[in-house]
Amino acid sequence: MKLLKFVKNHLIGTIFVSITLGIIVGYNFEVDWFKSLILPLTFMLVYPMLVTLDFNSFKQKANYKLQATTQILNFIIFPLIAYGIGYIFFKDQTYLRLGLLLIGLLPTSGMTISWTVMAKGNINEAIRMVIFGLLLGAFLSPFYITFFLGAEVDVPVKDIMIQILIIIFIPLIAAFFTQKTIINKYGMETFKKKIKPVFPLFSTFFVVIILFVAMSLKAELLVNNPSILFDIIVPLIVFYAIMLIISVLTARLLFNRADGIAMVNGTLIRNLSLALAIILSTFPDAGIAALLIAISYVLQVQIAAWNVKVTKYLFKAA
Repeated sequence: MKLLKFVKNHLIGTIFVSITLGIIVGYNFEVDWFKSLILPLTFMLVYPMLVTLDFNSFKQKANYKLQATTQILNFIIFPLIAYGIGYIFFKDQTYLRLGLLLIGLLPTSGMTISWTVMAKGNINEAIRMVIFGLLLGAFLSPFYITFFLGAEVDVPVKDIMIQILIIIFIPLIAAFFTQKTIINKYGMETFKKKIKPVFPLFSTFFVVIILFVAMSLKAELLVNNPSILFDIIVPLIVFYAIMLIISVLTARLLFNRADGIAMVNGTLIRNLSLALAIILSTFPDAGIAALLIAISYVLQVQIAAWNVKVTKYLFKAA
């Protein structure tokens, strides 16, 4: 527990250490077998966070305007922006465009809820965004990839659907029954106060481990072509900046403070773990895209953390 809490409290520094160690290990040792770790590690990242979901919140009346607006941004506006930026910056690099498109296509993760809690947003609506985002992303992503890049890359729709089943639906079902079992045995109060806060620590820890694995697999590429970092970081900064501006402006214009905070986190935070798992397991030639997604982790955590800090300036107190 001390290790898990240390990772959470020093996440930025831990991520940089993980990336550095990954590059050192990957450059000096044979780590191709690390690819087999991506799926189980992603499962272990997703599952603990899903255990903390308040499934009873779905019995309450949803804010349909908020949910619809969030998903329009997530599955129409941002994928188109991702494709456009990819075409501008990576016109001759299909797999980098694929990586950026996947980031744009796969919204929300367990961290969406965590950042919403820290910023004092509408948690129940954030939970709905996570579930709806996961389900819609799982269904739509193979068809989006086929539509935008099907002429340039072989899109294994069946394989992608299998990965999504393993990474989303199985953890979701397992999390539901885990939560019910714990509550039945220890009671709701004990679950909320003592057990529930522990699970997100495991998710954060496995983010760091997955980054280590991803950077190890692409260490040789990065060491031999260090300039590629600049080529990747600039489009990512542009993409996240545009998402942030659109999300904040939409939230301020259409929703109150709590709902607006939930919407910003439900659109700004992308499911990079799922994107990384899909890239590494179903597109064996897309190694450079994995590097792009790994770098996105560092950028996204920084942006999300700063977003929480400036929330008081972006949204007036209720």
